[in-house]
Amino acid sequence: MNQTERLSGILLHPTSFPGPYGIGDLGDEAYAFIDFLQMSGQHLWQILPLTHTGYGDSPYQSFSAFAGQPLLISPDHLIKSGFLDKSELSGCPDSDPEKIDYGAVIPWKEQILSLAYKRFHEKKKTDQKLSKEFDVFRLENKIWLSDYALFMSCKKMHDGVSWLEWEDSCRKPDASFKAELFQTLSADIEYYEFLQFIFFKEWKALKSYANERGIKIIGDIPIFVSMDSADVWANQHLFQLDEKGFPTSVAGVPPDYFSATGQLWGNPLYNWEVHEKEDFSWWISRIRTQLANLDILRIDHFRGFESYWSIPYGEETAVCGRWIKSPGHKLFSAVSQALGEDLPIIAEDLGIITPEVDTLREAFHFPGMKVLQFAFESTGESSYHPHRFTNPMCICYTGTHDNDTSLGWYAALSGPCREKLRRYIGNTDENQFSFDFLRLCSGSIARYAIFPLQDVLGLGSEARMNTPGTAAGNWGWRYKKSMLLPSLAKKLKELSILYGRY
Repeated sequence: MNQTERLSGILLHPTSFPGPYGIGDLGDEAYAFIDFLQMSGQHLWQILPLTHTGYGDSPYQSFSAFAGQPLLISPDHLIKSGFLDKSELSGCPDSDPEKIDYGAVIPWKEQILSLAYKRFHEKKKTDQKLSKEFDVFRLENKIWLSDYALFMSCKKMHDGVSWLEWEDSCRKPDASFKAELFQTLSADIEYYEFLQFIFFKEWKALKSYANERGIKIIGDIPIFVSMDSADVWANQHLFQLDEKGFPTSVAGVPPDYFSATGQLWGNPLYNWEVHEKEDFSWWISRIRTQLANLDILRIDHFRGFESYWSIPYGEETAVCGRWIKSPGHKLFSAVSQALGEDLPIIAEDLGIITPEVDTLREAFHFPGMKVLQFAFESTGESSYHPHRFTNPMCICYTGTHDNDTSLGWYAALSGPCREKLRRYIGNTDENQFSFDFLRLCSGSIARYAIFPLQDVLGLGSEARMNTPGTAAGNWGWRYKKSMLLPSLAKKLKELSILYGRY
């Protein structure tokens, strides 16, 4: 992160793009959004994890920490590549243009992706350039791609159930049986490799388009990985598991702002001793892969690298856990040695933050986060008030994907808190609140100011992306194409110029 630049940008996940196929993708509307950012004088685009989501459709629970989300592949791009015919898209399920119906979209998209693969498989037999490009991709990504493709093929063979329910031979395959699986499942394996080939080809093209227009992309990775993932299945020794592969303890956080009983995430915890013995090679590969596809990386739940909340497996809430030390300093020292001293990493340092967490973050010069909504939860002083910011090396947000939209949050505030906020920002017209909140964020000393698109559009709670601790109804919000008006771009650009973020 540059020590002197002042930039602002928008938080928006690609699934939220508009379009005719039930879910946002990396097609024309993604490029239109980049154009809007440029027109608005914005230089940052922050996204959520781009990984292949599993149960619950959460980008923070995926089948791989490395693989891209096939649902983001553009059907229109598949047509242009000759892998689909436009007439084959006619069965796209009807859906609310402002909400993703994952139950309808996923099977339809899997159907057209399967059809596209068959065309690709035939085409590469005669197209040497395509065949070579595919082979190069597989070779360059072999460190994660082989295990991911094999894992997904095994899941398909087992009707999608968790790998913990597979027979012993597949649950913990030895080298010879694994080689046999590669042979037996070769067609399915190539299909999953094809999906990643297309995804990253589309993503790299979009990223180049953004970078050429002066826009940096801020990505996101969760500290933990999903239990039902290629990462755990293929690297069981790196996690706290019993002999059958079940976790002995799982991740979460104690009671906090979001939940009175804490958050029971259920992710397996790392066996840090083994990671250290292997010189943190898995983590280095993970961060290297992400930074090859992003400009800046936000690490979710950074405090877990200093100490993590360990909950005995089988508990129904996160209350009965305990803090256990992590080797964060050794980890990031190894990452810095491998990837360079000036790592473009943002630390999500929200929640219960101790001086030790701050010391770890500051040791590697990772900027932290300031969320304005947190500043006005009471009428007292808060370190999230802009007048309390002491170091410009931070990122100021109006809210995050886990918060209500700022307008929805404002409506639910107590009278005294709302009155203090109005006086703080000099607001007398509640209809202008959302933009005034953007102004407060942009005017802070923080190097970067980030606004969820919902706040830019002034939307209420109906547009919330995620409610922590709830299993359903999340990750589905989409905006309408008509919402990105030139007049809105003009207002955002004026704000950027006014506060030196242009």
